[in-house]
Amino acid sequence: MEQIKQRIAVGDWPPNTLLPSVRELATETKLSIITVKRAYLELGREGVIITQQGKGSWVSDTLDLATVQKQELIQHLEQASKLAKSLAIPEDKILQLIKQFME
Repeated sequence: MEQIKQRIAVGDWPPNTLLPSVRELATETKLSIITVKRAYLELGREGVIITQQGKGSWVSDTLDLATVQKQELIQHLEQASKLAKSLAIPEDKILQLIKQFME
């Protein structure tokens, strides 16, 4: 699910993009078909994708892309924060690094 959301957030799969079939994505990602099917079902419940039997799945055109992108950013920042803590990097150094990448 997170990989699909990431591809949507970075613009690889914009709204209305037809997604690979469950079988194709399972083969591509080396995951089981059941795992991919569950991800598609949950993403459908969240309104991220739309699935129609016999037609396939695509990125929802009513999706708030800014929200998806913000969630993706937050997830990356959480991971960076955990890594920084494990490396004992002070907060001011982390903020300095973030500012460096914002320029």
